[in-house]
Amino acid sequence: MNTRSEAGAPAGQGSGAASIVAPADIRRLDSAATDFDERLAALLAWEDEQDATIERTVADILADVRRRGDTAVLDYTRRFDRVDAASVAALELAPAELQAALDGLDAATREALEAAADRVRRYHEHQRAGDWSFTEADGTRLGQLVRPLDRAGLYVPGGKAAYPSSVLMNALPAKVAGVGELIMVVPTPDGVRNPIVLAAARIAGVDRVFAIGGAQAVGALAYGTKTIPAVDKIVGPGNAYVAAAKRRVFGTVGIDMIAGPSEILVICDGGTDPDWIAMDLFSQAEHDEMAQAILLTPDAGFVERVAESMVRLLPTMPRAEVIAKSLADRCALIRVRDLDEACEIANRIAPEHLEISTDEPQRWADRIRHAGAIFLGRYASEAIGDYCAGPNHVLPTMRTARFSSPLGVYDFQKRSSLIEVSADGARTLGPIASTLARGEGLQAHARSAELRYESR
Repeated sequence: MNTRSEAGAPAGQGSGAASIVAPADIRRLDSAATDFDERLAALLAWEDEQDATIERTVADILADVRRRGDTAVLDYTRRFDRVDAASVAALELAPAELQAALDGLDAATREALEAAADRVRRYHEHQRAGDWSFTEADGTRLGQLVRPLDRAGLYVPGGKAAYPSSVLMNALPAKVAGVGELIMVVPTPDGVRNPIVLAAARIAGVDRVFAIGGAQAVGALAYGTKTIPAVDKIVGPGNAYVAAAKRRVFGTVGIDMIAGPSEILVICDGGTDPDWIAMDLFSQAEHDEMAQAILLTPDAGFVERVAESMVRLLPTMPRAEVIAKSLADRCALIRVRDLDEACEIANRIAPEHLEISTDEPQRWADRIRHAGAIFLGRYASEAIGDYCAGPNHVLPTMRTARFSSPLGVYDFQKRSSLIEVSADGARTLGPIASTLARGEGLQAHARSAELRYESR
């Protein structure tokens, strides 16, 4: 799940756009066609163009926050969120308010949040890395020290958007890693505070919460103000302004990733209920119009059954307009020669979410090299992964699964090399270092090593 906007895309019930979608309107591709590679490349083409106006606005906001600190944050919060506060301190939410939000939830919602949090926490506990070292024969000891970040910042969309699952997925790995302090920022347009988001922050153990958002919140976390301490890393989704701000502050702080449109790729042998597959494709298409949903199957008849299900089910979706636009622009049902070829194509696509809805799903998973999250079997819907399976739903998009991984505990830990050289080790390693240093023309390096073994 990659939520890219503050308030989400517009939704429509039984819209005209949805009602006119017919099976023929849903794009089909065939891997046996001579132009398949070209058509697949066109389907996958995505360039996250950086709007020049947004970039200039964000650059100005960040520079202003860096220069004026709290005063700038207050000015932008008044301007963009229509919230007038006497100080940034007045925008910090007390732990009692978070607890009140949690206590005010209905029993079913609270139970679901707590159950999801427990599963996410337990999964990420398996990712926690520890120190290690080994000692060589001459007494030289080498190893690695693993330490958590001192402070991390979590951006959470606000306003009409409610993403408590994103709070859990971003906050819990940080807490499991042992981050010293976790600071959450969340915009509250017109002063509206989303209780389920605040409740999730309480459950996840967020240390401090500020009711601010936008590029100004990113700048405050990156540079620090009188009230908001600077963090070491910023994680969490946001709109185009937030993404642009995260790009610009990278280097001053670490960031998780720049999220692209949501993606799902389903490999199916034709044996799964087509309604299930149609709804799985919708589950990502409903995020926004730029989301991508693709089916790979060797069963031509199944392609048509899924298309029929999509047409029949689409008008029942509250976000039918968004789904219809996504289907028209960026989605496809693809017939492949066999499941081996499906795996090859999946590796080319490197999707955010990959469902393998087949018999013996592990057999095909063994052939997958690039995917953010892999869902095995007919009952493993991507939606379960988004909310409560346990693994993180913050995943690489736009083919970045070729070289990056889901958010995890390791994103909130850093590693330091450990080098303890014995006297015997200095006599062995010193000449090697000296020779290489002199070869590079770095005489002080060479003498630094030589002095330690010449004196023996």
